[in-house]
Amino acid sequence: MTKALRLKLDRSSRTPLAEQIHRGIKAAIERGVLAPGARLPSWQDLAAQLGVARGTVRSAYAKLSSAQLIVAARATGTHIADRLSFPVRREKAPAPGSFMEMYQELTAGPAIFQMGVPAQDTFPAKLLAKMRTRAVRVEASAPAIYPDPRGEPALRREIAAYLALARGIECAPSQIIITSGFSGGLGLALRALSLEQKKVWVENPGFPFTRHGLALARLSIAPIPVDADGIDVDYALKHAPDAALAVVTPGQQAPLGSTLSLARRSRLLDWAAHSRAWVIEDDYLSELQLKGRATPALASLDRAGRVIHIGSFSKTVTPTLRLGFVVAPAALASRFAEAAACLAPAPGPAVQLAIADFMRDGHYLRHLRRTKRVYAAQGDALFKQLHARTTNVTLAGLAAVLRLPDGAPDLAIAREAASFGLAPTPLSLWYASKASARPGLLLGIATSPQRKIEVSCGRLFQIISRHL
Repeated sequence: MTKALRLKLDRSSRTPLAEQIHRGIKAAIERGVLAPGARLPSWQDLAAQLGVARGTVRSAYAKLSSAQLIVAARATGTHIADRLSFPVRREKAPAPGSFMEMYQELTAGPAIFQMGVPAQDTFPAKLLAKMRTRAVRVEASAPAIYPDPRGEPALRREIAAYLALARGIECAPSQIIITSGFSGGLGLALRALSLEQKKVWVENPGFPFTRHGLALARLSIAPIPVDADGIDVDYALKHAPDAALAVVTPGQQAPLGSTLSLARRSRLLDWAAHSRAWVIEDDYLSELQLKGRATPALASLDRAGRVIHIGSFSKTVTPTLRLGFVVAPAALASRFAEAAACLAPAPGPAVQLAIADFMRDGHYLRHLRRTKRVYAAQGDALFKQLHARTTNVTLAGLAAVLRLPDGAPDLAIAREAASFGLAPTPLSLWYASKASARPGLLLGIATSPQRKIEVSCGRLFQIISRHL
């Protein structure tokens, strides 16, 4: 706290130390560094930090209290007083057109049609809250030692069992690293693989956050088109044969929803094996396939140990967990563990232990079955409403893809829709360049409750009509 406040005491000054402390805290309050309600250390603790007598800090606090700048209570400690006249330090808005502006717009919510988040009414909140409370008690009573940076063994065992059952992946718990969601897994993989300045195949269109993350890791982006069979491997081999990495969503291509065909899976794995290249599999929806059974993971076909499988609980449970996992090839397990230990250790044990219990007791699979039924019904209802208004719509994974005429301002449409509590995602943002971009809107199925779909679709098409 003293570092943030920059309380620098000048012991050679004629100004008493108590007055210096009083002025320093007062200035921090007036600048908004200390917001209303912020807790101050006790006068005993602050005295120890500053190396002054307790009475000195107590005198400064008394003066601040007299000026009604702070409030002291035996039960809750000392806090900054609530005063409307104090300025509130606000986060600086991201620069227009920047990545962070796009990130905040795409992750804002909750709202109808929002992509990337599960339905709130299918979330087992009470059950998970109970499990997390129990896990926090276990964490608090554990010895004060550093946990395994790869993650809690109990959760890694449950994930290994689940992957064998649901995704066809046979792996040992030692190959699994727990991460902070997909982005944490991607960062861990890029650190472990050390591919700076190398070329990477990315799907076009594809997840914009992944593409930006790869660029931040100093990889050279090679956009590869996708069609009804997934990423076009032959196109990739022709235009970027020297790539060292491919990042794909083979289960349900994001955002168009196609499944990578068996022929292309084999072609991709053959390329990786012969070129000594790597493939990162983003299994973002896991087995949440609404029509039929989900195809096995690409990693289940990998015999050369070239596929890094990344999954998360963001779409299947909730993104607030910030919990995901990486399945490293057996030969790379030690390297991934080293990267996790030194650069990206697993999240805290409590959330991991809660999800381990959630999986072990069968709640996770039951939750997925219930969620798929709800999403299937919502997807059918959404498609019916959209198809009644246009034929340029398809279902793709957990989204409906609404194509717009060439030149349509999908970003402007999405921004106007936000003022009505709607959050369609502009399709054009998913393309690697403006030259290749196609306009459209992605409408999340999970956040489209049936009772609101008709009114929401009507409002959306009113907005679209004003821009065409």
